[in-house]
Amino acid sequence: MVENADQSRMKRSRNMTIREEVELLCMNAKEASRTLALADTEARNRILYRLADLLEENNLKILAENEKDISAADGNGVPKTMLDRLTLNNERIYGIAASLREVAALEDPIGTGDTWTRPSGLKIRRIRVPLGVIAIIYEARPNVTVDSAALCLKTGNAVVLRGGKEAISTNIALVNLIRQSLKDCGFNPHAVELVTSTDRESAQALMTMRGYVDVLIPRGGKGLIQSVVENATVPVIETGAGNCHLYVDEQADLEKALKVAVNAKCSRPSVCNAVETILVHASIAARFLPMLGKAMKEKATEIRGCARTRVLIPDAIEATEEDYMTEYNDYIVAVKVMDTLADSIAHINKYSTGHSEAIITEDPERANRFLREVNSAAVYVNASTRFTDGGEFGFGAEIGISTQKLHVRGPMGLFALTTEKYLIHGEGTVR
Repeated sequence: MVENADQSRMKRSRNMTIREEVELLCMNAKEASRTLALADTEARNRILYRLADLLEENNLKILAENEKDISAADGNGVPKTMLDRLTLNNERIYGIAASLREVAALEDPIGTGDTWTRPSGLKIRRIRVPLGVIAIIYEARPNVTVDSAALCLKTGNAVVLRGGKEAISTNIALVNLIRQSLKDCGFNPHAVELVTSTDRESAQALMTMRGYVDVLIPRGGKGLIQSVVENATVPVIETGAGNCHLYVDEQADLEKALKVAVNAKCSRPSVCNAVETILVHASIAARFLPMLGKAMKEKATEIRGCARTRVLIPDAIEATEEDYMTEYNDYIVAVKVMDTLADSIAHINKYSTGHSEAIITEDPERANRFLREVNSAAVYVNASTRFTDGGEFGFGAEIGISTQKLHVRGPMGLFALTTEKYLIHGEGTVR
């Protein structure tokens, strides 16, 4: 029988400090990664198919643990929008299981590459290989537990997970099933480890596991990401923070603009690809802003606007400089009237976190300028920023959305969890 995450925690905590516990988890993951990296695609896919079945078979147990987390979080005053990110139900569990099967069906990047011959006679082959051990620090998103493990296992990587305290019971239940699927398929269950301590010290320790952890990925708000970037001694890929913008151009179809604005802000405001600021060209503000104000009021969404916005939307609250810098994760949106396309692009490049931005316009030249000059990972024309997602981009589940430029950018699918290796053949060749 697999020793579950809760049992492992109890055994280790008797004699170990938090740092020693985290180091042991990382050491075990490193050892397990060596075998996993050598497994073929079919063997790794079997783990995902088995896990999908286990999630569906144990949905009631998962929901019972999730209810404990929801009840505790609600009692601690966690905002409703964040509770939504924490909540699992039958539909979401079956959706996670379906995404596992989709990931299993995706093309495996491991071992793919190209080959060439040099004038020296050397035959060089470049292939994709696993990164090794990936650590992920994230907040109240239990689906991240499964999505992250799935992508790592598919690409032959071991993973050390450290979720937030709000989802600890759910995460323990999910990791127990992941470890069971590994064991059922003949693999070392330590290929997926969960840091069960939710003390800040455990996150700090994981950030410094150089020699065990090959890359660290934070998923969460600005504070978490900043803490990881400033304190980690292992390589970090920044993800998640989404101060996203929608610009309604003077050449916009206003009905189209309203439809996109409502979807981008209100469909799920707690996620990183939700719009936080709407910029409106001055020439169409008198027509568009009353429409926007009415629609946002119907969605119980607060508007914080500039002086010109508040003339046209009397219910709007005065916006501050801080509002244009804020990722609300809530039913709040900042609105500003802009005089030119250039001003709008400058505003976005100043305040954006480099995640996702959109323009609504019927003018191809203005659209192309926006695409060229806006410096973010995903830039849209006449579409909602809510599409910045691994599944929507055809990558299956995602490990996160990178807002930096090295080594990957945007939704991080399977390819992002690999690196290159060169295989060189000679015939006694010397230089």
